[in-house]
Amino acid sequence: MLAYTVRRILVSLPVLIVSTFIVFLVVVNSGNPVANFATSRQPPPSKAAVTAFARHIHADEPVVERYWNWITGVLHGDWGPSVQSNLDIGHDLFTRFRVTVTLVAAAMLLALVMSIVFGVFSAIRQYSVADYTITFLGFLFLAMPVFWFAVLLKQAGIWFNQQTGSQFLGTIGEKSPYLEVDTTWNEFTDRVGHLVLPTITLALVSFASWTRYTRAAMLEVLDSDYVRLARAKGLRRGRVLTRHALRTALIPLATVTALDIAIILGGAVITETIFQWHGMGEMLVQSATTLDVYRTMAWLLLSAVVVIVFNLFADLLYAVLDPRIRYD
Repeated sequence: MLAYTVRRILVSLPVLIVSTFIVFLVVVNSGNPVANFATSRQPPPSKAAVTAFARHIHADEPVVERYWNWITGVLHGDWGPSVQSNLDIGHDLFTRFRVTVTLVAAAMLLALVMSIVFGVFSAIRQYSVADYTITFLGFLFLAMPVFWFAVLLKQAGIWFNQQTGSQFLGTIGEKSPYLEVDTTWNEFTDRVGHLVLPTITLALVSFASWTRYTRAAMLEVLDSDYVRLARAKGLRRGRVLTRHALRTALIPLATVTALDIAIILGGAVITETIFQWHGMGEMLVQSATTLDVYRTMAWLLLSAVVVIVFNLFADLLYAVLDPRIRYD
């Protein structure tokens, strides 16, 4: 498995380089930050200031040279210059990444638990009222746009706080501004309260499709020969479901979870914008608005690495879920 992991990483490196170069071309040609600098300031900057700004962001260099200097700089911890002269892109990126990871991890964990529980229950109660209800809810959440669902939950959180006279459900930011001078317990509960609504937003959208995959996989596995043999041997139903059926049925779920990480990150951008979290979503929006090439590329590069790592982890998880799978 170690050799397989090394090979996958080596194969991923050229893919990462080619994809980042293509995206770099798209980002560089999506707007002119030098022209934006020259026209958006009052009073207008001098020609010397514009030239210095272009030199600062390397806009006076050929595109290939700019990309090479950027990608080699990243390997040494230099993420490139921002259009904001006092902004350290690397520090800003990983500070915001910690905020986004908290949201994405909580949403994925909740979605996975719900999809396994409801998917398995729907499979073993096929064509029952519960099965049709879970199917209806799944399609309902799947049809909901993330931004619309997030706005609804935000308004519901505001209404809940008004009715209960509390501020437990945070609707703005990932924490309250008084945390620096408050107790540890209040800090924990405050962060949890701010995490509830964004987590539900991302989790239910993912849960909708993952439940269908789990149900379909469980139905296929429950009808297989080795599961029928396990039942014929007199094994308890719970043991047959967990040890024989569920492990194999989780393989398609592992695949779709790894593939959906990019969709979840995209949903996090919208969710963080609506709930005003200071995470990677806000960073991407600000970067696109200000035509900050290297800040945008930092977001895209880190997101690409996360997607590649999740897909590699899903491949390695196959051997854990199904002992018949071996990587030689």
